This record gives sequence, C-alpha cells and structure tokens, in this order.
Amino acid sequence: MSTVAVIDIGTVTTRLAVAEVLEGRVARLEKRTTITDLGQGVAASGRLAPEAIERVVSTASAYLRMAPQVEHFATTLTSAARDASNSAELTDKLMALGLAPQVIPGEVEGALTFLGVAQDAPEERILVADSGGGSTELALGTLRSGTLGMDDVRSLDVGCRRVTELFLERTDPPQAADIVEARAWCHEVFAPHLADIQSFGLPDRLFAVGGTVTSLVAISEGIVPYDSSRVHLHELRRSVVDATAERLLGVPLAERERTPGLQAKRAPVIGAGALVVSELMRAAGKDVLTVSEHDLLYGLAQATAAAVEGTPSPVGWLPELSHGAHER
Repeated sequence: MSTVAVIDIGTVTTRLAVAEVLEGRVARLEKRTTITDLGQGVAASGRLAPEAIERVVSTASAYLRMAPQVEHFATTLTSAARDASNSAELTDKLMALGLAPQVIPGEVEGALTFLGVAQDAPEERILVADSGGGSTELALGTLRSGTLGMDDVRSLDVGCRRVTELFLERTDPPQAADIVEARAWCHEVFAPHLADIQSFGLPDRLFAVGGTVTSLVAISEGIVPYDSSRVHLHELRRSVVDATAERLLGVPLAERERTPGLQAKRAPVIGAGALVVSELMRAAGKDVLTVSEHDLLYGLAQATAAAVEGTPSPVGWLPELSHGAHER
C-alpha cells in the first residue's frame, strides 16, 4: 500500500487529499478544501492577481504542515493557471515550498477525474463532467475488468468563475437579460461538443463532480452541516438545478451568502455554476445526473501511487513527485 498526498489547485479552490492506494484503488482518502479563488479576474485580464497567488501559496504551505508524515506529494494546477500569462509567478513560489507543481492539460484533468468516478460504475459507459471555475472537462468511456477505456476526453472553457465575470457581475442581482445571455453562451459551447462526443456512443449515465454540483445537492436537500455520504451518488434533476439557479440569481450577493448548505465564499459564482450545469444537461439530453465525490483527487492519487511504485499509469500520464516536508 502506498500513502500519497496530492494538491489540486483549481480556479476556485485549492484542495489537499491524503490517500492510501492499494493495488491501484483508493482504499482511503481524507481531503481538505479551501476557497482561494485563483481565477479572480483572469477572464478579463489574462493574469493571476497577486493577492490570489498569495492565497494559494499560503494554503499550500498550510497543507504541507498538515501532512508532515507523508513522503510523496504531487501538485497539479488546472484552468486558471492554463489561461494566465503569469502562471510562473505562482509555480515558482510553490517550488520554493518544496513542491513540484505541474500545469496539466485539460485532457489529463478529464482523464484523472474519469478514473476517480469510474470506480463506482464499472462496466458502464459513462460521461463524466468536471464543472470547475474556468473550464468543464468531459470524458466518455468505460472501466471494464479493471482496464480504463477512454472514447473521448476534452476540455471546454466554460466554468462558474468565467461565466460570472463575462455575464453576471453587471448588476447585483443579475438582470434577466444577462442570465438569458449566459445560458445561451453556455449552450452554444456545449451543444456541438456533446453531439460530437456522443457520436462515439450514448452513455448509460451522466456523472458530475465539483463544488457546484455538490453545493447544489446540499442547498436543495438542506444538508447542513455538509455530509459527503448524503451527497455522493445523489441523483440531481435538471428541474431542481433550474429552480435553485432561479432562487440564487434572484437575490443580492449578501443574501446569497446566507443560503443554507452553501459556503459563503462560493456565493459569488454558484449562480453561474448552476446555469453551466443546467445547460450541460440540456446539451447532453439528460434530465438527471449522478453527483460523485470521487473526483480528480481520487484519480490523481492513483496516478501518484503508480509513480511511487514504478508501475504504468492508468491514464498514460504520471505526475512529478516531491517529498513534502522532507525537502524543506
């Protein structure tokens, strides 16, 4: 059994997971999530804000102190870091902490997420959507007899932070016309890609991961405090997503921040996130999706264990390893 720690730095959150991986499967995983909003202003400026960089570095430093006993670390950065022209300012500071940060392509991000989700749906053809702050990764495939078969993986520049900055910050709360424009934009991006992906074969189920869908379940079901056991594998209907979006976008931010089941720091982007999920479901022709907690962190833990053990990567990609506190 390998014990590994992985840090995933996304557009909205920075997350830590410490996992025990046995024979290619995650036997145990504990995670911590901090909203660091790395994507603040990136859609407009194309650059990471200095204060956003500092939030991420401070959080990563704290995460290292939380896992001093773990020898092997992997650190990935996704959409915001891919988009920003000054990502090196962040990665240099992370390297100074002793980490080995990698800005991964959207296709690798999608494959790692699929690997995590597919453990709960063996032998099924599934479509997995990872709806984040700056992008949505879509992956179609099957986990059959322990072997991952990927039909298609792609990354689309549609995410809750991006849609918020493009359409929903003009007034508080957003105007109806801006919401309509945001929906239309999401659908225009999703529709041709979903049609193309599903030409490989229609999925048995649509799965979704990420803070937007888990928050939508917590809000709609009144799960306070958050309970991952009630969220994982919950079936979320598009009608519920739409009703929740209308409710969230119909009130000012200050009121949205007080929504039961929602982290206050996620309030600025949750309305856009709900629109993204709704339009994704519409383009996929699905009225129901299954929410999974087994996301990129699970797949990244499996790939990291493979790197530690010197075995082939289940997704054809291996992370660079650092040694956490042992290198500092």
